Amino acid sequence: MTAITTRPLSDSTDSLLRFAMRADATVCGGLGLFIAFAADPLSGLTGLTTAGQFLAGAALAGYGFLLYVLAAAGALRRIGIGVVAANTAFVATALTVLAAGWLHLTAIGNTAALAFTALTLALGYLQYLGVRRLA
Repeated sequence: MTAITTRPLSDSTDSLLRFAMRADATVCGGLGLFIAFAADPLSGLTGLTTAGQFLAGAALAGYGFLLYVLAAAGALRRIGIGVVAANTAFVATALTVLAAGWLHLTAIGNTAALAFTALTLALGYLQYLGVRRLA
């Protein structure tokens, strides 16, 4: 009989942070691909230009891919703090842009932007709880 001596891929204390980061990556990646592929029809609904819609979708998909890769890192605490800070900065920036009316969005565009911002805030809070669990 032989014993398995490999270390586990994750510790039980980092499972919430890894889950929240992978959930965020899945939402960002999936939604980003959808927005990039459907940029032309969505531009009429949201009020953004087709190019702006495509660039936002591509950036979101790229961020989702990066986040998924980072979720597999060994030392997760510092990465988690950076992701929480990035999500907080995104929420603050998005709310500022929406409140100031800098983008000429339709009612559907405003609703979609607010819904995505709320989802980002919820996932960021889960990530924050995961980081606190590692402390």
